[in-house]
Amino acid sequence: MAQRAFTISPRWPGALSGALVLVLTLGTLAAVALRADWASGLSPADWAAIRFTVTQAFVSAFISVLCAIPVARALARRRFRGRQALITLLGAPFLLPVIVAIVGLLAVFGRGGIVNVFLGVLGFDPISIYGFHGVVLAHVFFNLPLAVRFILQGWLAIPAERFRLAASLGAPVGRLLEIPMLRAIVPSTFLVIFLICLTSFAVALTLGGGPKSTTVELAIYQALRFDFDLGRAALLACIQFGLCVVAAVFAWRVTGTDAMGAGFDRVVARWDLKRPLLDYVVISAAAPFLLVPLGMVVLRGLPGLLLMPGTVWIAALRSILVAIGSATLCCAMSVALGLWGGRAVAVIGVLPLAASGLVVGTGAFLIVYPFVSPSDVALIVTMLVNATLALPFVLRAIGPAIAAVQDDFGRLGASVGLSGWSWLRIVVLPRIRRPLGFGAGLSAALSMGDLGVITLFAGKSEETLPLAMYRLMGAYRVDAAAGAALLLLALSLLIFWICDQGGRSDVDL
Repeated sequence: MAQRAFTISPRWPGALSGALVLVLTLGTLAAVALRADWASGLSPADWAAIRFTVTQAFVSAFISVLCAIPVARALARRRFRGRQALITLLGAPFLLPVIVAIVGLLAVFGRGGIVNVFLGVLGFDPISIYGFHGVVLAHVFFNLPLAVRFILQGWLAIPAERFRLAASLGAPVGRLLEIPMLRAIVPSTFLVIFLICLTSFAVALTLGGGPKSTTVELAIYQALRFDFDLGRAALLACIQFGLCVVAAVFAWRVTGTDAMGAGFDRVVARWDLKRPLLDYVVISAAAPFLLVPLGMVVLRGLPGLLLMPGTVWIAALRSILVAIGSATLCCAMSVALGLWGGRAVAVIGVLPLAASGLVVGTGAFLIVYPFVSPSDVALIVTMLVNATLALPFVLRAIGPAIAAVQDDFGRLGASVGLSGWSWLRIVVLPRIRRPLGFGAGLSAALSMGDLGVITLFAGKSEETLPLAMYRLMGAYRVDAAAGAALLLLALSLLIFWICDQGGRSDVDL
């Protein structure tokens, strides 16, 4: 009889998956480090890109967290019609393709956007969304909902009995309950968003607005695609990796712990709900900022669907195929690593978080360039990199479910002779369908909207839908780009919904 469930599962799939992740993270980093032009050092333009990258990430994370605190507090304190739907929509920007959200922001804050039209009516000069403030604005749009979700969970985790006790004693709720919770939640939230902003290539590519607003990743792209300076691109990739590692280590070290204790999970009336108008004003200000750009994508995209060239539909088909392949590979690796288990898997599972997609893509470019044309393997490399970068999120969803199955049924399965594929098919897969479907949808949606690796490899005949949309924007075909944005948004949400519902259907059978 098996003492541990993993003894009835072969280890080679997990070892193979782990090796693939190591090759695509540490292997590509080694290729970058070996090719880097260390002798020439960093130019003043490179130092400016580093300063801009760190500064915009710090400012973006600071504003996102600062604005998220009152929004999360208002949502935790108030109950109103549509509250749950609003909280659910706060998760949309994580699935939303970056390039699509940028189209929505341009429709609101761009030269012909709602804000500038209103300013023109009032007689003021138009504002520009390009440059430092545009990058920060886009990052706040993406990361404010994420910060709200993190901080809201902290507020909701405070046991209701603590609020009742504070009310009975007349004690200040803010000083005794809310501020200690924020001390535990805010630092890690800030650093996670800081790390995300360090690696936001698509935002800098579309809204950077010139040499003064160039991030390290954008400098890598320019060195490869325009200058073809492989040594400088590799050196900048090493710098970018170092920035990500430092941010990831700080985020891990400052992660707070729950010091509130346990409660009875009862919803108890709050006695500290003063100034309700202020809470509703905060919610009313945040909701349009997040929802109006999404509405503008739909409003402007509908007419643009008829103006898209035929190549966009072909690019959409490529994106779907890449997304399906990426999701399949990511889920297969996650299941294999989850069955393998152990501390090594935990380390492998977090490695992609420290590896920027463009750094991995640069390393892959340097590896394949001497042997084949990068455009010939553009879609395959994009699929592999997207699967690897989504692995930490999918493994976090699937891993605990697999561990629970092994603990509950491992010995029983071994006693009746189940092992290998039979154990996986009969016992494991039926019981992890829900997280597996969610993970597949998440990885597919993230792959659909990727505008990172593909920009380094693809030519005209290998472009995916995000790249085709970016090129339409660069050609000032705004209406056609808006149609492509709506198509990309619909496909991303549809593929996520299909996978997620596939995992939920007949889940009890």
